Amino acid sequence: MEACVALLRREFPSIDVEVFDYVKGVLEGSSEEFQGWEDVFEAVGGFLQEGCEEARHPDDIQDVCQQLFDQLNVSGERVGQSSCTLLNTPIQLSDLARGLDVRRESGTTIMEVKKEPTMVNVKRLEKAEARLRVKQERRAERDCDTTPNFIISDQATASQAINKRESKLDASGKNKTYDVRLENFDLAFGERVLLCGADLLLVAGRRYGLVGRNGLGKTTLLKMISSGGLRIPSHMTVLHVEQEVAGDATLALASVLEADETRERLIALEREINAELSAGRVNGSESSQLALVYAKLEEIEADKAPARASVILAGLGFDPKMQQRPTREFSGGWRMRLALARALFSRPDLLLLDEPTNMLDVRAILWLENYLQTWPSTLLVVSHDRNFLNAVATDIVHLHSRRLDTYRGNFENFDKAKEEKLKSQQREYEAQQQYREHIQVFIDRFRCNANRAAQVQSKLKLLEKLPELKPIDKEQEVVIRLPDGFERLSPPVLQLDTVSFYYDPEKCIFNKINVSLDLESRVCIVGENGTGKTTLLKLLLGDLSPVSGIRHAHRNLKLGYFSQHHVDQLTMHLNAVQVLASHYPGSPEESYRQQLGRYGVSGELALRPVATLSGGQKSRVAFALITMASPNLYVLDEPTNHLDMETIEALGKSLCSFQGGVVLVSHDERLICTVCKELWVCGEGGVQRVNGGFQEYKGLLEEQFRKEGFI
Repeated sequence: MEACVALLRREFPSIDVEVFDYVKGVLEGSSEEFQGWEDVFEAVGGFLQEGCEEARHPDDIQDVCQQLFDQLNVSGERVGQSSCTLLNTPIQLSDLARGLDVRRESGTTIMEVKKEPTMVNVKRLEKAEARLRVKQERRAERDCDTTPNFIISDQATASQAINKRESKLDASGKNKTYDVRLENFDLAFGERVLLCGADLLLVAGRRYGLVGRNGLGKTTLLKMISSGGLRIPSHMTVLHVEQEVAGDATLALASVLEADETRERLIALEREINAELSAGRVNGSESSQLALVYAKLEEIEADKAPARASVILAGLGFDPKMQQRPTREFSGGWRMRLALARALFSRPDLLLLDEPTNMLDVRAILWLENYLQTWPSTLLVVSHDRNFLNAVATDIVHLHSRRLDTYRGNFENFDKAKEEKLKSQQREYEAQQQYREHIQVFIDRFRCNANRAAQVQSKLKLLEKLPELKPIDKEQEVVIRLPDGFERLSPPVLQLDTVSFYYDPEKCIFNKINVSLDLESRVCIVGENGTGKTTLLKLLLGDLSPVSGIRHAHRNLKLGYFSQHHVDQLTMHLNAVQVLASHYPGSPEESYRQQLGRYGVSGELALRPVATLSGGQKSRVAFALITMASPNLYVLDEPTNHLDMETIEALGKSLCSFQGGVVLVSHDERLICTVCKELWVCGEGGVQRVNGGFQEYKGLLEEQFRKEGFI
């Protein structure tokens, strides 16, 4: 074995210490299993390639493995290489079976009956058993590393090829990297394969935006990372914001402070030690421990934590009074904001956000954009808001065709790079097709010519060696068609005349407002959460009756209302066709399928239970449902939640070409600027029109942030 060690030292002077010890252990424990140098190369070749700093050609590694195998043969450490003694006299096996002792003395064979059992060398036996245990453990570890790691969670499965070196360093506690490297992994949901042979590298400190069409597996990928289905370094802290905070008596500010477990643990320990000191049970160790606790609290700046938590809550829309309210008094949307605040406060090594802007108003989104631009650790966010990704992301991960492609830069850079890449791939594919056709023409022309047989064979081999390029798999364009063909109505078709409304007489939401709509209206309603945006929509719809004032509506007005909770109200166990049939019975199935097809829900997708659809696909079903009656005025409350960018673009184009009226509550800047001509701001008991549109409103918010010290 000394010769093998010397050979490794000579050939790999810069080899990693852990890798060297591991290779040495494999050679010692598994030498009996090696039948050729190929077995040695399979067992340790990969580690020798990765464990040294200088690059080595695979042929050099194979030569070293050949020398190692030869050294093991010479040293007699393999099966069949142990020393043997030649007998001068034949011995009958039957005599040995009867327990006779056979020995040679003075040329004569003497057989005696054994009177005592053979003594066993206990130390040798223990060493042999220890070597056997080590060999079995290493074999089990090797089998575990080479076997795909299948994890099942919520019907999702993931398999991942684990890097042996990182796995060993992780197990030994010496892995200090904060990069996340997922190599050659598969992801499936039920029988649907979402990713196949994908690779994902998340470099520490960078902010990644994950984009792709609805239903391709973005949310599933985040869940598998956070649940451990995909293996990342065990020392990293991972936080996935997906569930709202449970409501109890804990104050909102205290709930955020509790997210820092280290600070909470140190404060609890400080209280315990101080209680012991107050009771008179004092010793030197406790005093020194208290000093260490104070030093650690000062190191993590525990005294500044309440102020930092308060700033985060204020940025997300919690005023000082709300921060002192119990969490049980908040609605689901506000509890999701609390969950986001807890995540931002705790600062995990890897933060996973799934559509964080869905629960926020425009003001909170602008604050979050500015806050995440200085985020210190790694961020992976799923978002369909182009402006948000442009402001936050340093890299874009594109999920398509069951693989992941990473692009440097924000979304605008990604969009341009993706188009150039597709054009380049298309040109390369077309050029190769022309080259193949040219060669094939030559082959077909001279196939039967004996004088050209050698050239034909050469061309055939050339065709076989050409890499097989596939045509560009372009994503199908999303088209949304809103039905027209209704009669024109004279304005105003809908009007609120000096309307006042409140739930609590002491807190008036609207005080004598006057607004009107016609079939040419393109209005966007904005404002902070709680200022009455949804209430105004319900007053326009007639779902709420004014406390005072009058609502006027044209007798032929047909309203199409998309609620932000409309998706949750779909019957989940039915498929999309059955959902439409339950609301509008009497039509043939083909008409329902045609209606769903207008919103991208076609083929087998229309026959799958609604519960198995992604959030964006459910929204499309909801759009297909509300447009069945051909309304002439759409009232849309946060329609872009869960929609992918392509569907949002298609919705914007469809609303622009729609011949009726549109009232929109949204936080998507691109959709607002594309569709709306008027901007109504709710707040302070009224509705204010902003002449400069969304850009002026955004400027007012940024100016307010500067005054408050947020930016």
